[in-house]
Amino acid sequence: MSTKLKLSILDQSPVSGEETPAQALANTTTLAQKADAWGYHRYWVSEHHNTELLAGSSPEILIAHLAANTKRIRLGSGGVMLPHYSSYKVAENFNLLSTLHPNRIDLGIGRAPGTDSPAIYALNKGNGNYDAYHFPKQIAELKAYTTGAVDTQAGHLEASPIPDTAPPIWVLSSSGFGADHAARQGVGFAFAHFINPMGGPEAMQAYFQHFNPGKEGAKPAGLFCIFVHCADTMEKAEELQHTMDLVMLYVETGRKLRLQSYEELKKIPLSPMEQARIQQNRHRMVFGTPEVVKEKLENLAEQYGTDEMMIVTITHDFKDRLRSYELLAEAFEL
Repeated sequence: MSTKLKLSILDQSPVSGEETPAQALANTTTLAQKADAWGYHRYWVSEHHNTELLAGSSPEILIAHLAANTKRIRLGSGGVMLPHYSSYKVAENFNLLSTLHPNRIDLGIGRAPGTDSPAIYALNKGNGNYDAYHFPKQIAELKAYTTGAVDTQAGHLEASPIPDTAPPIWVLSSSGFGADHAARQGVGFAFAHFINPMGGPEAMQAYFQHFNPGKEGAKPAGLFCIFVHCADTMEKAEELQHTMDLVMLYVETGRKLRLQSYEELKKIPLSPMEQARIQQNRHRMVFGTPEVVKEKLENLAEQYGTDEMMIVTITHDFKDRLRSYELLAEAFEL
């Protein structure tokens, strides 16, 4: 591609088998600092509940910590699962972050619950009433609350403090549904290729074609997010990939699996059906040496028609995760 690609990171704060959540979050801080130095464009953190595998349950709190420990890189949520919450309170959180750290905060939002039934029940006032129907309305509310005062039925309302520059809103989705709403609302769109490898380029094309700049004159902004494992040798990359294969397989089937070493995980027998599912899941990811990974990612960026991609890397050993991102930064000359 002639356009220089921007690389960003989605960090889910994975907890390795021998680690505590505190260590996993310390790793997130270290990775954010390294990414800042290596030239990555954004660093988003995820929201997951009721899981031992991932430590990040509150993006806004983690973003505040990371912003205080980095210098340049944009920080954001990947994302806040909006139907669980009041749009007003989410706007307050991110307005405050944007006031503290001007022009460095992104507000990524999602429609999916991002968790299991017990957590859905607990997050929604103990009634389990997770209602995604009002998601488009909530996007519009966020846009209004992050840019100024709003007149409501209850009176004049401001999600103070109002920052000098509003945090850009991004809709995170794995379908054309999210692309449609992002285009209509005139906000950014991030396609979760790591969740659904089908239909992403088409969804992105539809987003660009139907983008509504609104009276603010907004411009479309798109990226896709994918699992990547990059290593110095193909053998090492395949070992990292096998770990991710098993993690994804177990998560999909509702089984628990600690993030263990390749030596431990390769002992687990796999049925023909499981092996077939692993091959299907590999469409959600790229792995290999820097040269191999760079070529595949550039081809994907060409298909999506974007100049930015977001990378998710989960490994047993944090050193392998650092090395993967370092190799990518070198390969793309960030």
